[in-house]
Amino acid sequence: MNNDTIAAISTALGPSAINIVRMSGDDVFSIIKPLFKGPDLSKKESHTIHYGRIMDGNKPVDEVLVSLFRSPKTFTREDMIEINCHGGSFVAQRVLELLLSKGARLAEKGEFTERAFLNGRIDLTQAESVLDIIEARSDYSLTLANKGLDGEIYSLIQSLREDLIEIVGQIEVNIDYPEYDDVETLTTDIVLPKIAALKKRVDKVLGTARVGKIIREGIETVIIGRPNVGKSSVLNALLREEKAIVTEIQGTTRDVVEGEINIGGLVLNLMDTAGIRDSEDLIERIGIDKSKQLIEKADLILYVLNNNEPLSEEDRQLLDLTKHKKRIIIINKIDLESKIGRTFDNSVSISALKNTNIHVLEDKIKDLFLEGEIAFKDSTYLSNTRHIAKMRQVSDMLEDAQTAAEGLMPVDMVEIDLRSAWNTLGEIIGESKHAELLDELFSRFCLGK
Repeated sequence: MNNDTIAAISTALGPSAINIVRMSGDDVFSIIKPLFKGPDLSKKESHTIHYGRIMDGNKPVDEVLVSLFRSPKTFTREDMIEINCHGGSFVAQRVLELLLSKGARLAEKGEFTERAFLNGRIDLTQAESVLDIIEARSDYSLTLANKGLDGEIYSLIQSLREDLIEIVGQIEVNIDYPEYDDVETLTTDIVLPKIAALKKRVDKVLGTARVGKIIREGIETVIIGRPNVGKSSVLNALLREEKAIVTEIQGTTRDVVEGEINIGGLVLNLMDTAGIRDSEDLIERIGIDKSKQLIEKADLILYVLNNNEPLSEEDRQLLDLTKHKKRIIIINKIDLESKIGRTFDNSVSISALKNTNIHVLEDKIKDLFLEGEIAFKDSTYLSNTRHIAKMRQVSDMLEDAQTAAEGLMPVDMVEIDLRSAWNTLGEIIGESKHAELLDELFSRFCLGK
């Protein structure tokens, strides 16, 4: 990490009440001194705000409030200054240019947060939670992000690592002092139950990760059905807008139409697909193939049937195709005579055209995913794809260790898998600092964060 002083605009550019230009590094006070007409900031106490003007020589640039924060009690654990200037792109850019002309360097994306991590202010999961707060799309995802920022994920990972290193220590005592325990007793009576208990804990965390990922990223929801059953009308009714074109002509929707809604704190990423049927039209066939691919990736299927038509062979095929998926069957067009001829489990009867029972559909979606599954007070949910992938690796490593212990393999072979699991858990919280990982992660942040 460079020790130079960095600067960037931390607020979105454009017409606004204020913009904030921030600096972090050893030279913040010497850089701002020739630019600030006001009290000598180098003599002021930390966490104070001071009124003055930013000057370009004798020419005033802006009337500002300057907040100063002294190391180590700052976000980056370096000296920091934040200049609150008037809103508008030009003035903030002008203040930034002056700071750069006096020796500051333009910060890279996420560099303030990266410095907070590298200086030990936060761990890697907390750094990622900062980004999650910025990108939160619902109350649930915001709560999840704040729990990560509070260190709950870090505490969970550290607890697992401590239990792992205790097992490793027991094995190393046996290796260094073989007379202490015989190998068979160590593996079967002492180590094996501890590995099994640890793997159970890891798998429990992975079991709740699906809920966490859905809260963070939303539910990938695909609306399917034959042509003209009202799929696009269902999408429009849920979105409360005319997003998709609705006509009586079969095959009107030829590509995926997307939208997003928030139902009681749960985000649905909605996709209206081309009606699935046999078609000679090349473009329509491409849309149908894409619909089938989306079915496999979906978290939720909204399968639309026409209440005014008997169940067809194509309907039966789609019912069979989606039977392994989490789905809700929507009986649409209940304002028309019923000819469908049967009932279905986990179904909702609506009229998308007249907005009848749309709220019932929304409640069923919410209950299907959240009923009894969200318990923030009692659980720590993994939601980050990187964390989940690493935790799966840990589970596999513990399974290998368990198999080796059950087969009475040499204890040093068991230890290799356990140490690998310990190191992999360390990668989640950033104990192992890989430059490529950090570059990729912090590049997703905006400038000034």
